Amino acid sequence: MEKIAVWGFSWVPPFAQGLVRDLRVRWALEEAGLAYESRWIDAEERKSEAFRRKHPFGMVPVLDSADGTFTESGAIVHAIAEQSEALMPAGRRAETLTWMFAALNTVEPALWNLFVLDQLHGDEAWAGLRRPGAVDEAKARLAALSDCLDGREYLLDRFTGADLLMATVLRFVRHTDLVAGFPLLDAYVKRCEARPAFQAALRNQAAGYARHAPVAA
Repeated sequence: MEKIAVWGFSWVPPFAQGLVRDLRVRWALEEAGLAYESRWIDAEERKSEAFRRKHPFGMVPVLDSADGTFTESGAIVHAIAEQSEALMPAGRRAETLTWMFAALNTVEPALWNLFVLDQLHGDEAWAGLRRPGAVDEAKARLAALSDCLDGREYLLDRFTGADLLMATVLRFVRHTDLVAGFPLLDAYVKRCEARPAFQAALRNQAAGYARHAPVAA
């Protein structure tokens, strides 16, 4: 991939900063050693016809490159990983892909559901009624994942694109103590977050938010 540009939201509320899915793409590019530019879209611009031609749902991330325009964080990370030994080790494609899909299809829905309940609907009566069941569902996924990580530092025998996706999924419940309740998962997330590529991606995203932060009246 050449001439890469990553689109993200120009600003989001503090509770969502560091969680928007363009972080995954930035992290993958950093791990792969690929240079990229940041482009930012605000709440109104995302509804524009021009941006909808890039992403039909007006969401981020979007990646523009010489190879075309890509959407959906999992698909973009997969495309980057296919070209990067750092993210998809030779001979381990099937295992890496399996865990990438497990992160997005099995673990993320339960954790994202709890994030939405707490952060977007926390003051609504129905959310309080739904929350215990959502917590139980999240704990079940976390317990199974913890068992899989017993005796290993990463999902395979080294860091891959699967860990990149899984760590970002686990961060969705950072407002709770759920991950801390599973010491293996807590150590796993901290291990992934300590990677220089993650820190660089996080700084890049945060710099955009700081640059476009609303001015207090």
